[in-house]
Amino acid sequence: MVTRYPKIFFAILLLFTTSIAQAESLKPFILGDTLPGDLKTVAEFVKSKLTTQGFEIVGSYSPYANAIVICATSNELKAAAARVKNGGFGAAQRIGVTEVKGKIQVSYVNPAYIGTAYGMGKLANVSAKLKAALGAVKPFGSEMGIPEENLGPGVYRYAMFMPYFDDVDVYKEYPDHQSAVNAVEKNLAAGVGGTMKVYRIDLPGKPVSVFGVAIPKGDGVDKGNKDTDKEIMDIVDYTELKHTAYLPYELMVDGNRVIALRARYRIALNFPDTKMYGAHGFTKIMTSPWGIQLALEAVAGFKRN
Repeated sequence: MVTRYPKIFFAILLLFTTSIAQAESLKPFILGDTLPGDLKTVAEFVKSKLTTQGFEIVGSYSPYANAIVICATSNELKAAAARVKNGGFGAAQRIGVTEVKGKIQVSYVNPAYIGTAYGMGKLANVSAKLKAALGAVKPFGSEMGIPEENLGPGVYRYAMFMPYFDDVDVYKEYPDHQSAVNAVEKNLAAGVGGTMKVYRIDLPGKPVSVFGVAIPKGDGVDKGNKDTDKEIMDIVDYTELKHTAYLPYELMVDGNRVIALRARYRIALNFPDTKMYGAHGFTKIMTSPWGIQLALEAVAGFKRN
């Protein structure tokens, strides 16, 4: 009997620690190393560090003062995106370089978080290369994080009646893939809906092209929608560690269809702790999903009466 109790104790301990490991919580962003220099200097250094780790820089832009977003991809990331339905939405890795109180923050989307949410897996190798390039001081973007098992496609949603990952909006269908791509390229070049092209990524072996779309102007102040990058981030991105890498939005040509994630899903996924009410709550950006939709519809070539 004396020798039995330790065995029982260690068995219980093993079960307890295993359950903790299985219930790993993930957070949307990773804070990178603090780098010396001004905003533009650090952004260029970040690009060079990403390149040395095998990433391809596909685009960058400044959504508002004191912030730069860098978008990158890799053969590994594109292959992972091509393997799953709607995986193209995760084909670009977004990195934010932000000046906050005289210091430069470098942060990026957590590959394990977005990969799990989009059904692409935890993308451990992508995480390792980003850590080697930019550091990984700590994850952030949610106080407690979201348990891995609650994050995947068809599982995660912010609240009842909110959309899931697979509830995409289909904006327009064209005769074929190339016609759809050409229309999106033309509309982005014209800046329809107050938009701007940041990048385009074509997935290997599939008729799938993903566009990064910024919304610097939106549909105009007369419409009243909080749709521009700055308007939205001024309200929801208020904490010390900035979610700059939330931007830009993805618009995807999948075959002959032009589709996008629903803004209510995408905003909530990147800001999962945001309250419904309050100075920084979702009620303050109630018009944003509609404004974003109008902008992306315009790029897709959908015309409302």
